[in-house]
Amino acid sequence: MATRTPSPAARSAAPATRADVVRQVGVLVSAVLAIGGAFLGSGAFIGTPIADAAGGVLSADATPLAPASPAFSIWSVIYTGLAAYAVWQVLPGQRTDPRQRATGWWIALSMILNAAWVLAVQGDLLGLTVVVIVALLAVLCLIVVRLTRSRPRNLVDAVVVDGTIGLYLGWVSVATAANTAAVLASAGVDLPSDPTGVAVIAAVAVVGAALAWWSRGRLAIAAAQVWGLSWIAVGRLTGEPPSTPVGIAAIAAAAVIAVVAVVARLRRRDARR
Repeated sequence: MATRTPSPAARSAAPATRADVVRQVGVLVSAVLAIGGAFLGSGAFIGTPIADAAGGVLSADATPLAPASPAFSIWSVIYTGLAAYAVWQVLPGQRTDPRQRATGWWIALSMILNAAWVLAVQGDLLGLTVVVIVALLAVLCLIVVRLTRSRPRNLVDAVVVDGTIGLYLGWVSVATAANTAAVLASAGVDLPSDPTGVAVIAAVAVVGAALAWWSRGRLAIAAAQVWGLSWIAVGRLTGEPPSTPVGIAAIAAAAVIAVVAVVARLRRRDARR
C-alpha cells in the first residue's frame, strides 16, 4: 500500500519539542543583537555612523557604486520587519510551523551576520566586511530557497516572513557589490571607474533578473534591488563621484529587473489558473 506524504497542515500539527522552543528564543535573541548592531552603526548613542566609520570608505560618495544616502533608509524597513518577525515567530502558533522549522535558525544566523558586519566596520576590519556580507548573501539565498518550497499560510506570513526576507536579500545583493568596490578602492586597487562600474552593474542586473525569474517574480526582492540601483543612478548623475555611464547602466539594470519580475509574476499567476 502506497504511503502518502503528509500535507503541510498535517506536518504543522506535529507536537512541539524543546528544539522548537530553543529555536524561537534563539531567533528572538538574534533579533535583539541585530537591532543593537543597527543602533551601533547609526551612531545614535554609541559607535560611529557607518558612513563615517573606517575612514568613510562606505560613504555615499566613496566609489561609483555607492548608492546615494537616502538609499540606506531601507534598513529601517528591514529592521522593522525583522523585529516583527522575531516577535511573531515566538508565538505558540508558530512553534511547529514547518516553514519556521526550515528557516528559523538560518534567519537567526542572518541577523547575527548583520551585527557582525557592523562590528567589523566599527573595528576598521574592511576585508572582514566583504567576507561577512558574502556569507550573509549566501544565507539569505538559502532562506529564500527554503521559503519557496511552500506557500505562506496567510497574509501575515507572506508579509512578515517572505516580504522581510525578500527586501533583505534584494538590498544585500546590491550592497555586496558596493561593499566590495569600497574595500578594493580603500586597498588602493586601481580599476577604471566607468568600465568597472558598468561591468559590475551589468553583473548585478544579471543576478537580479535571474533571482526574479527563479523566484517566480517575488516583488520584495526585485523592489529592493530596483531601490538600490536607482539610488546608485541618482548618486552618479547628481552627486559625487559623477559617472554618467554608471548612472545610465544602473537605470537600465533597475528597469530590466523590474520587467523580468513582473513577467515572471504574471506567468506564475497564469499557471495557477
